[in-house]
Amino acid sequence: MEIKTEVMKRCVVFTVAGRIDSASAPEFEEKLLGLIQEGQRNLVISMEDVTLISSSGLRALVTARIKVNRAVPRGDVVLSQVPPLVWESMELVGFQRLFQAFDTDVDAVGSF
Repeated sequence: MEIKTEVMKRCVVFTVAGRIDSASAPEFEEKLLGLIQEGQRNLVISMEDVTLISSSGLRALVTARIKVNRAVPRGDVVLSQVPPLVWESMELVGFQRLFQAFDTDVDAVGSF
């Protein structure tokens, strides 16, 4: 799994590539929560090159969303460029109700 972050004016674009499985999910969650602890409240998770997301990875996304929603000022986590197979697994557990998903990073950044 590879992670890149890009700080923008209104949010942080958090780009993930590879597999987010039980081995890599702790690092994924640690980096997400680290950004939140640094004061970042609006996160775009760009997932174009994600090949798999396990339940551990899904839990990390939910944890990050809960943390930014409870923060002052309140923030949000949105997804962008989610591959169809990854999105199907997210839909199976109802993530389409929890997260906004955008086709491009530009659209996702523009949502803030």
